[in-house]
Amino acid sequence: MTARIPSFEYATLPGSGGVRLNVAYAGSGRPIVLLHGFPQTHLMWRHVAGDLAADHTVIVPDLRGYGDSDKPLAGASGDTTYAKRTMAADVVAVAQALGHDRFALAGHDRGALVAFRAGLDHPAAVSHLACLDVLPTLDMWDVMHGTTAAVGFHLYLMAQPPGLPEQLIEASADAFFGHFLDLWAGRPDAIPAQVRQAYLDACRAAVPSIVADYRASATVDVEHDLADQAAGTHLRMPVTVLQQDWGAALGFDAAARWRAWAPDLDHRTVAYGHFMAEEAPGEIASILRELLAR
Repeated sequence: MTARIPSFEYATLPGSGGVRLNVAYAGSGRPIVLLHGFPQTHLMWRHVAGDLAADHTVIVPDLRGYGDSDKPLAGASGDTTYAKRTMAADVVAVAQALGHDRFALAGHDRGALVAFRAGLDHPAAVSHLACLDVLPTLDMWDVMHGTTAAVGFHLYLMAQPPGLPEQLIEASADAFFGHFLDLWAGRPDAIPAQVRQAYLDACRAAVPSIVADYRASATVDVEHDLADQAAGTHLRMPVTVLQQDWGAALGFDAAARWRAWAPDLDHRTVAYGHFMAEEAPGEIASILRELLAR
């Protein structure tokens, strides 16, 4: 069992297709769901969740395939077990199981891709949307080109057919996942040693499902984004996006990319490292409250 957020209750709740998710929850008031990124678990929200629980119902699951949630086996390319559409359905089901048909949603990294898909697929359920340090899947692949794409080597590794990526990562899991925890942290002390170890332990136990999550983003997730782009589907709710200045580094206009999907957009370039919910939790909580007031 992974580490827990202090003062939060825990339950194992049904997602979609019989998958069971580990969920932390606390507080009362307007609900907000917080989704974690890679290579982490729900624990990354520990500070922000505790802050928001003072005046909101806060729901913090481990995504399917991560932490203490179920890790169903995925098939070959095109399998939808870890499609963001499937993972978004998990989130809606978990919120409903706790009595909430409508909620705000904030996601970081992989969780932001799930949140993005939930906003497109379930506009009646998602009242407000925040995405931290990510581009929509279709745009992410579009801006990766030339030697600058080397920064995203893991995206290409885990996009390969089942077998080799899992074997390579499992052979040195702590080095692989620890590389990102170290490289992406703007303030390393924001992830204490015991929390870092909890992330490594959880990821080491979830290599096939984590790879499957990424593989879906090179296959079925792209298909879903292309279909919505062709149909002119937009995010209907107020959207806040916080990003490091990847656009300057890789040569794209991040705000314009997001605005094409989200007409009601507050896009901010921030100075935090990738793990911003741990590096600047008070500011992140404040920005989420601003979003909920829109």
